[in-house]
Amino acid sequence: MDSKYDVIVIGAGNGGLVSALELVKSGKKVLVLESGNMPGGMATSFVRGRFEFEVSLHALCEYGNLENPGKTYKLFEKLGIGDKVNFVTVPEAFHVYAMDQNVDYKMPFGIAEFVEKMEEYVPKSRESMKKFFFLAEECQEALTYMEENKGYIDQNYVKKNFPNFLKVSMHTVDKVFDSLKMPKRTQEILSTYWVYLGSPTSKLSFVHFSSMVFSYISKGAQIPYKKSHEISLVLADEIENLGGEIKYFATVKEILFKDKKIAGVLLKNGDIYETNHVISNVSPTFVYGNMLPSPMVPKEAVKLTNSRVLGARGFSIFLGLNQSAKDLGLEDYSYFICENLDSNKEYQNKSSIKNCGSTVYVLNNAIPSSSSKGTTIMEFTSLFMGEVFSKNVTEKNYFEMKSKMAENMIDAFERTTGIVIKPYIEEIEIATPVTFSRYGGYPDGVILGYKATGMDNLLPRMLTMDNENFIPNLRFCGGFDVYLSGYNATYLSGDLAARLTIKDMKGEGM
Repeated sequence: MDSKYDVIVIGAGNGGLVSALELVKSGKKVLVLESGNMPGGMATSFVRGRFEFEVSLHALCEYGNLENPGKTYKLFEKLGIGDKVNFVTVPEAFHVYAMDQNVDYKMPFGIAEFVEKMEEYVPKSRESMKKFFFLAEECQEALTYMEENKGYIDQNYVKKNFPNFLKVSMHTVDKVFDSLKMPKRTQEILSTYWVYLGSPTSKLSFVHFSSMVFSYISKGAQIPYKKSHEISLVLADEIENLGGEIKYFATVKEILFKDKKIAGVLLKNGDIYETNHVISNVSPTFVYGNMLPSPMVPKEAVKLTNSRVLGARGFSIFLGLNQSAKDLGLEDYSYFICENLDSNKEYQNKSSIKNCGSTVYVLNNAIPSSSSKGTTIMEFTSLFMGEVFSKNVTEKNYFEMKSKMAENMIDAFERTTGIVIKPYIEEIEIATPVTFSRYGGYPDGVILGYKATGMDNLLPRMLTMDNENFIPNLRFCGGFDVYLSGYNATYLSGDLAARLTIKDMKGEGM
């Protein structure tokens, strides 16, 4: 063995970086191995011409501010990086359009403001909205209790303090909406953010959805002034400043074992590093299938991983426009372009290669200086469910298909909003599931982890978070872990993986 570490972290994505920093601050000798040339994974940016594009972060939830801190804010403060990243608050919650109904709704941040705007759009929705946010707050408090106790709960405590949470805990979004007698159009507007969880409201856990919406609306959303890579660099610098190590261009080939216990990792270049504890920011699907000797993978791990369904595949368009947002008539930061406001119908639309719905962000409307004067950065993101992309796009027709799909999404935006942008495109880059697979290592281009339905919804996974420790001293973090996908989720998962690893070490007397 070349060198020995208390913990080796595979992957310098969001979760891996947070895990490493947490462990370094706890006095552990930590090595982060990253296959790429920089930290952050997809939390980065790239340059085309005179434009620098954000790859993936458009709204950081669970952050808030000093007066109204969210979980991620508190985590960053604990890690000592809260004052090292400059955040800008996103101006509005969302502006959603429905192509087939020719309607649009612009929603604000702030629970009171959100409720009143909904009442303006849909009369007689106020009472059901108040009940929703009351339930959502209790659900978030119950989840926080479970997080703090690592999934172990006192049933009597939960019954006493979170009785309404127990009533809705096993129900879907649609089921609870109906029980609240919420008007159908109110349900549709409120469900706009279902796309960030990748499951339709008929399958999505109410607890998961409501806690996310409560945090988002009550605390607002932030983005780093210098894009998501600012956070990645701050985390990486802090790790190294405190004595941790990060090695780039270091691709892990195999996790090594001795006497059926983790003993280290082998890199593709032949280097070996010794450790008894590994945290993987790489998905369990890839680790169990490619990084472990077959005899070391328990049948339970194979069975569970194979039973899980990969989530939504990503498709993004990055546009640099040679006109200002004001001159183009782009007044909002976020535009949700849907074919139908019903999440269940929209989910079916995204299961078709003809899907032209997307979420569109105008970066300059949050950070005016994000591109030079008289220009605009726009970013489109869409999802494709299942294997629809890989079944319809071949190596032969790849460039033709991705260009046509991008054109359809831009046409849909122009047609729905009445805002013309195509004549002003100076730079365009298109990222498909193939791109996300190649650069992010995501299986089949999945950007939302495992599909959040049934026993893979947030609550069941949180309650069993310590039961998935199939291989002693191997922990996971990132978008495929217990918190599922999203920036705040991956940061929190990194913190959880570090805390569970510290618990493992204490059990060994370390």
